[in-house]
Amino acid sequence: MRLYNTLTRMIDEINTQQHQIIRIYLCGVTVYDEAHIGHARTIIVFDVLRRYLEFKGYTINFIQNFTDVDDKIINRAKTEGLTAKEIAAKYIKNYFIDFSRLNVLPANQFPRATEHIKEMINLIQGLINKNYAYITLNGVYFRVRSFSTYGNLSKKTIEELESGSRVEIDQSKENPLDFALWKFYSEEPAWDSPWGRGRPGWHIECSAMALKYIESPFE
Repeated sequence: MRLYNTLTRMIDEINTQQHQIIRIYLCGVTVYDEAHIGHARTIIVFDVLRRYLEFKGYTINFIQNFTDVDDKIINRAKTEGLTAKEIAAKYIKNYFIDFSRLNVLPANQFPRATEHIKEMINLIQGLINKNYAYITLNGVYFRVRSFSTYGNLSKKTIEELESGSRVEIDQSKENPLDFALWKFYSEEPAWDSPWGRGRPGWHIECSAMALKYIESPFE
């Protein structure tokens, strides 16, 4: 079987001798609203891939997360007069109903971001220790210029990315492209951390969960 490799822009063949177990991590939905056609497209594409790989005799370890902490969830909770936890639970329940009707196979595990705050904090601290991240008055940010291959996936240099940057302006950041790993908040939901009370940025969430459930390197 051959798949397109976005990083190399080439078609690579899966080595059946090395990869009898195929590990897949799919970044799932942010549960602040009903699933839409865009979600369906992504999830069905991976469902078809998974079914074909299983048909070919592979064992699949398929992990799909739920992002259940996010500003959109919190804002929706205020609108509906519910807690963020209640909003997330409502739309996770509806997600399973919708995709069961579409006959999508369930993932092996569905980790939730709020259940893995400890792993995220540990991962962020490791990045700080290696000088890949830094602390500001507003939170902890990833230092993009510390990562020499940043931009390789999009085939853009850091300078090209900076010129078209639409990242929220924050004068405390070293670079406009630096993104939040942890943002300081006193408003719930929030968790204690070594740097201050707050909640994770969405970039770090899937990284922490993927490393826990699949480990590195993975397919």
